[in-house]
Amino acid sequence: MTTTVRVKSGSFNGMPVENMVFPMLTPFTKVGRGGYISVDGTVPFNRKRCRIVLDGAHQIEYTNEEAPTMAPTLVTSKTKETDEQIIERIAERFSILEDMTTAVKEGDVRAMIVVGPPGVGKSYGVHKRLNEVSVIDEVAGRKKYQVVKGAMTALGLYAKLYEYSDSGCVLVFDDCDSVLMDELSLNILKAALDSGKRRTIHWNADSNLLNKQGIPNHFDFKGGVIFITNLKFDHIRSKKLQDHLEAMQSRCHYIDLTLDTEHDKYLRIQQIAKSGELFRDYDFDDAAQEEILEFMKVNARKFREMSLRTALKLADLKKSVGNRWQRVAEVTVMRNGAH
Repeated sequence: MTTTVRVKSGSFNGMPVENMVFPMLTPFTKVGRGGYISVDGTVPFNRKRCRIVLDGAHQIEYTNEEAPTMAPTLVTSKTKETDEQIIERIAERFSILEDMTTAVKEGDVRAMIVVGPPGVGKSYGVHKRLNEVSVIDEVAGRKKYQVVKGAMTALGLYAKLYEYSDSGCVLVFDDCDSVLMDELSLNILKAALDSGKRRTIHWNADSNLLNKQGIPNHFDFKGGVIFITNLKFDHIRSKKLQDHLEAMQSRCHYIDLTLDTEHDKYLRIQQIAKSGELFRDYDFDDAAQEEILEFMKVNARKFREMSLRTALKLADLKKSVGNRWQRVAEVTVMRNGAH
């Protein structure tokens, strides 16, 4: 009989797991102050191998009781979401994203990880809300948040955290995945986002850069951090990095925008277009906007990328080349051979 384990309290991909029984794959592995256990998550997560993040081994108990099973009829009869339900789900996620951004700025939440495909407005929602809640800071001449893009070394990360270490400061790492793929950077981030009352970060190596900038070899970090990324943490294959990323998830609120299909992405684009935001800078009437959206819907699987950027590329073509815009789009925006 397969050994099963009861998880009293833990999390999987940011979702709470409480008092649930799973077939065990590997026993508890300690990581830092907490750890994880690997289980068969076919029920309820529809995933064969899942890592449940735990604060410690005391949150689990090994047992031989039977794990729940799912009847095949339940799988085949699963209700398909309507477009209205998908739009409502996506809208709720983006609304939560903006509310959580405010919470990070106000210091009620220390950190947040935002995961979603490129070009769906992840960054826009965060930047928009930070601008709204930072008006007083700007009037007073205080810059309380910064968006970091591109590559960053561990030493650069340490220096940047020091610069924005005061309470009320926020660092946004927008597609700056180098800090999530480097073990030293992850150790620094884990210290910055530790759950203790005092979060002290150390750099225990000589550095001319730190000396020149007058940055001490340790400091208390009181700010907040937001990560915006296309990475699905559970898709990272390196076990060493997985362990660190599991620890990061346990320290952060984790928002998956659930835009996993081309149709989900299309409905998100449609949602923004109908709000008047997407084509605001173009002199298009409703019929012209609808023509672009319909073209995207019909050719959803042919584009190199189903995204807001693609929609704007189509708008540029419609504005610049007139009636030939669809043919030009087939050549410049779609995958070779797709048209």
